[in-house]
Amino acid sequence: MNITSFLKPFYETTLVYNDQPLSDALITMTKHRYTSIPVITKDQKYVGTLTEGDILQFVLQNVECLNSDNLSKYQVSEVKRHRDYDPVSITATMPMLLSKASNENFVPVIDQNDNFVGIITRKTLLDYFFEHNFMVL
Repeated sequence: MNITSFLKPFYETTLVYNDQPLSDALITMTKHRYTSIPVITKDQKYVGTLTEGDILQFVLQNVECLNSDNLSKYQVSEVKRHRDYDPVSITATMPMLLSKASNENFVPVIDQNDNFVGIITRKTLLDYFFEHNFMVL
């Protein structure tokens, strides 16, 4: 089974850029009600995953961030990410994808040039398996 059939492509994925103001990232995450979001560079390289916890830790270490005007002075790249979601290759096998998806809300997917091509959500995989009546032992 080809994993691309589960792919939410780059252009449909809610994400943030590493050089974006941290306030924008927080607004994006809040608006979409996401607890984690992919971070990429302007040239579409996957950098990691930003989580609410990462932002909270950053704000606690930089108390002046509590003022939203100050939060916009920082970039996403300045936030230490405590746990990045490891990407899989577009050519990854289904067992590898399922292994990653079991631990994360989504799995970032990259191509052979390490460009971010999109994500595969755990929900998409679960919906597929329930719809096709796969037995889980």
